[in-house]
Amino acid sequence: MRPHVWPGSSDHAVTDSVPIGNPFDRVAGAVIDERGLAHVAAPAREQRELAAGRALAPLDDRVVLAVDGVDRLTWLDSITSQALAALAPGVSTELLVLDPQGHVEHAASVIDDGERTWLIVDRDRASALHTWLVRMRFRLRVDPHDLSDSLRVIGGTAAAVAELPSLAVWRDPWPVVGAGGWGYAPASPHPGEAYDWAEAIVTVEDAARLAASAASGTQPVAGWMAVDALRVAAWRPRALTEADGRALPHEADWLRTAVHLDKGCYRGQETVAKVHNLGHPPRRLVSLQLDGSDAQLPEPGADVLLGDEVVGAVTSVARHHEEGPIALAYVKRTTPVEADLSVAVEDGRVSAAQEVIVAPDAGRTASIPRMPRLSRRR
Repeated sequence: MRPHVWPGSSDHAVTDSVPIGNPFDRVAGAVIDERGLAHVAAPAREQRELAAGRALAPLDDRVVLAVDGVDRLTWLDSITSQALAALAPGVSTELLVLDPQGHVEHAASVIDDGERTWLIVDRDRASALHTWLVRMRFRLRVDPHDLSDSLRVIGGTAAAVAELPSLAVWRDPWPVVGAGGWGYAPASPHPGEAYDWAEAIVTVEDAARLAASAASGTQPVAGWMAVDALRVAAWRPRALTEADGRALPHEADWLRTAVHLDKGCYRGQETVAKVHNLGHPPRRLVSLQLDGSDAQLPEPGADVLLGDEVVGAVTSVARHHEEGPIALAYVKRTTPVEADLSVAVEDGRVSAAQEVIVAPDAGRTASIPRMPRLSRRR
């Protein structure tokens, strides 16, 4: 991926992570890191402002790919987990690209405007996904573009981002189970039911104008820490954090929004069908309520322990403005749901109470007649 220099920024060495000379660094209290705007000195307040629709979040760790051409939807349908051939303009959905063993390689937010299909993807995986899409064109009338240099992604509630001068707006369908999907989480109501999230695709110039409004104090903004806190509280998986190289969609309850179980063949489909119909995912995503008496939060990748046994690893960590320290983690399927867990931190461990996202008995949905034992035949 070609790194981008913001208009008006100084000419100095660029990086492969986020654009240099980020205009949001002019906002009072702004902290910029490798993911972009981390916070503006008040992550808890930023969460409340985001949820209320008053703040907007520049998502520098998200970039835009686009696919042009008359065959774009049937082509994407044939190579990804989602049924897209009949996707109507303006309808938001999500797709996964799986490896031959069914592991998640890429995830993309998808919206089509009738002439172009827009894909919003994680910045650190965008180049690899674009390369793969170009390689998969064959003789079809499709043309994938990497637009990470010229476009930006701004997040917020659906009503908030609707006010932006955008090229397209993707509204997160989570946690509604889409056509052909399947929900594993037993919680009712699902904690994501109140999750109102959308992402607008805007030009670099319009993003810079938003930054100027934020710097002048007329537009509240929030950093990725606030965005992550709302996502983790809603049990919402993301490729950046939950696609760890061996994740199956079932393990993160991703069949809800990103997989169509009744569509035609695609790479990894056999594993998806086999695990869902005949087996169980080997791991399961859990939500962890962390001991709030310790100010220290675990790092992504930290061990999850049952006694002295490592049973999993943390994927996402946040400090929520209402729930306190929370995390998402993969644990072994056989980890008891009532077990008292702990998570490793630099100075020891913190206690972690688990909430079931994917139940141990998830999968095995097919009703297969039991064959009589040969010894009982007459």
